[in-house]
Amino acid sequence: MRPYGVLLAAGAGTRTGQPKALVRDADGVSWVVRSVRVMREGGCASIAVVVGAAAEEVSALLADEDVTIVSSPEWTLGMSASLRSGLSWAASTDAEAALVHLVGMPDVGADVVRRVVAAAGPGDAALARAGYDGRAGHPVLMGRVHWEHANAAATGDRGAGSYLKRAGCPLIPCEDLASSNEHTA
Repeated sequence: MRPYGVLLAAGAGTRTGQPKALVRDADGVSWVVRSVRVMREGGCASIAVVVGAAAEEVSALLADEDVTIVSSPEWTLGMSASLRSGLSWAASTDAEAALVHLVGMPDVGADVVRRVVAAAGPGDAALARAGYDGRAGHPVLMGRVHWEHANAAATGDRGAGSYLKRAGCPLIPCEDLASSNEHTA
């Protein structure tokens, strides 16, 4: 299966003092570009980057990347608005599944993406998420049948975690590959 990727990169990054999408690694690569490349190398067919804060600057960083820019007009409401924007984009495609990832996790590599995708299985009912020492993390792979439920569960700055838990989403151990913490630069 080749899921479509949804990268949530709309936040203002209040804890980092700037949007996380604009933060750069020591090698000068922005976290948003790095995340897109990780998702592509991990097996995502098409990738949408959800933007909000600093949308023009983030979009400019992605000028040389083959991505779709998706605006989240209500990004100030939190992660839920960005997730809904990203899954709405996915629903407009022929994707069976979407891999949702956060821009603020620069230590997550393509190996994590590949592991989650492989564990989820094929089809529009696929479901899996990275787990770190038994705690739920990102990325999350959701087949199409889960998108409406995930959107309904997402509120404020909370994503679809409550739905994923109710749905019995398996945690795929990834602590040997990355940490579970969203970084603050």
